[in-house]
Amino acid sequence: MASRDDIMIEITPQVLLKAYSCGIFPMAESADDPALYWIEPQHRGILPLEAAHVPKRLARTVRSAHFRVAIDTDYEGVIEGCAAERAGRRSTWINTRIRSLYLDLFRLGHCHTVEVWNEDRLVGGLYGVALGGVFFGESMFSYERDASKVALVHLIGRLIAGGFTLLDTQFVTDHLRQFGTIEIDRDDFHRYLDGALKQTADFMRLPFDATGSDILDIIEKARGGAR
Repeated sequence: MASRDDIMIEITPQVLLKAYSCGIFPMAESADDPALYWIEPQHRGILPLEAAHVPKRLARTVRSAHFRVAIDTDYEGVIEGCAAERAGRRSTWINTRIRSLYLDLFRLGHCHTVEVWNEDRLVGGLYGVALGGVFFGESMFSYERDASKVALVHLIGRLIAGGFTLLDTQFVTDHLRQFGTIEIDRDDFHRYLDGALKQTADFMRLPFDATGSDILDIIEKARGGAR
C-alpha cells in the first residue's frame, strides 16, 4: 500500500515517528521528486534477533581488524552512501526531504548510523530509526566486500545488548535472508510492533568500542549458544 503526500504538507519528525509507530514509512519516487510516498507493505521483512545467523566466513571478517566500526559519527556520509548510484540501480528513493527529515531524527537521537571504516575511508554502513524496542532499518551501502554485512552484524549485536525485540527490515532480499530475515504478513507485523513499542531499549547501552568478537558473542548467546 502506498499513498503520495501533498508536497505542501509539512512532515515533522514527530509526524514521522507517529507513522513508524503505525507501521508506515516514507519513500520518494526518485532523488529529484520532492514528494514522499507513505508505504505499508502487505508483507513485511523482520530479522528475529534471537535467531540471527552469521555465516562462518563473515564471522571471521567481523572478528578481524580489517574494518573499524563506529556509531553515529558520520550521518551525512552514510546517507550519501545509501543514496549513491550503484550497479543495477541508477536512481534512489532518498531525496532532499528524506535527508532532512532523518537528519532531524538523528539530532533527536532516534536515527542512528552504523559505519564501517577502512582506515580513514567510510566503506559501508547503514541507518535506521529506533523507537521503543523497535529498530526500523532503512538502507545500507557497501563500497568494499562485506562492509554492509559487517555493519548489519554489529547492528544486530547492539540491538540485542540494548534490549530491542524487533528489527524491521521492511522487505526481504537474498542479502538479508542469509542472516535469518523472514517475511510475515501485515497483521502479524502489527502484533509484533505493538508489543515491541511498549518496551524500553537503549541503542547506546553497548560501549562504542565493542569488538567484533564481543558482537559475535552477544549474538551467539542470544541464540542459546547454537552455531
